[in-house]
Amino acid sequence: MPAGLLSNRVDREDLAAGDHIYSWRAAYLYAHHGIYVGDEMVIHFTRAAGHEIGTGTFLDSFLFSSSTSSAVAGDPPCQRQRCGHLVRPDDGVVMSCLDCFLHGGGLYLFHYAVSPALFLAKARGGTCTLAASDPGHVVVHRARYLLDKGFGAYSLFKNNCEDFAIYCKTGLLVETAFSVGRSGQLASLTAAFSAVASSPLRFLTTSAPGLAIVTTGMYCAGRYVSDMGVRRDVVKVPVQTLVAQATPAATEEAACSLTNHPL
Repeated sequence: MPAGLLSNRVDREDLAAGDHIYSWRAAYLYAHHGIYVGDEMVIHFTRAAGHEIGTGTFLDSFLFSSSTSSAVAGDPPCQRQRCGHLVRPDDGVVMSCLDCFLHGGGLYLFHYAVSPALFLAKARGGTCTLAASDPGHVVVHRARYLLDKGFGAYSLFKNNCEDFAIYCKTGLLVETAFSVGRSGQLASLTAAFSAVASSPLRFLTTSAPGLAIVTTGMYCAGRYVSDMGVRRDVVKVPVQTLVAQATPAATEEAACSLTNHPL
C-alpha cells in the first residue's frame, strides 16, 4: 500500500497482522501506537500502575486521561473479556481490541522504508520512517513475546508506545544506555526546539522569509538525522536478548531499593 502524503489513514479491512498502527489523541496533540496482530486485536505499550516513570509535570495526568487504560463503563462496545488493559491492569504491554485501542479516534498506518523525500514531506514526525520493517510474522512474534515478558518501565521521553512499536517492526534499538528506542514524535519536538533556539544559522538572516527557510531546513535536518533508518548508533537486538538483558538490571535495581529502604 503506498504511503499517503497528506494522511496515513487506513480502513480496518486493509490491515494485516504485523502492521504498526496509531491513533491521534487529545485533538491531534500526540498519537498512541501499537502492533495489529489480527482478529481485531492490538498489542501496545501503555501507561499502567507500577510501570510508569512519571515526567513530574502535568503531562502525567494529561496523557493518562487519554490512554486506553482509562476505559470505563459507557465506552463504545468491545470484546472486553479479551482486553488486556482490563484483565491485567498492572501490565505495561497489553492486548486490546481495536475499538479500545482507538478509543474513539481514527485509524492510521505507520509507514516503513519510505523515501527521504516523502519522509521530509511529512512535516510531523511519528508517522513514518526510513527504516525497513521485518516480515509480519516476525513482528507479531516480537509483540507477543513482549506481551508475555514486558518491555520495561514506561517513560514518555525514553521508552514509550512508539518506541515499542518501532522495535517490534524492526528489532532496532539505539545503542546507548539512555534510551530503548527513538520516538519520531519526540524527535520532531527536539528538532523544532533546536531549529528555533539552538541553531547559530538563525543569525545569518534578519528577514522573515529567510528565517523561515533557515528554520525549516534545520528542522528537516534534525528530523532526518534522528530517524532510525539513518542513524549509525542503532543495533539489531533479538527480542529474547532484549528481555534477558533487561531482567538482571531490574532485579538489581529492586535489590538496591530494598537495601536502601528496608521494609
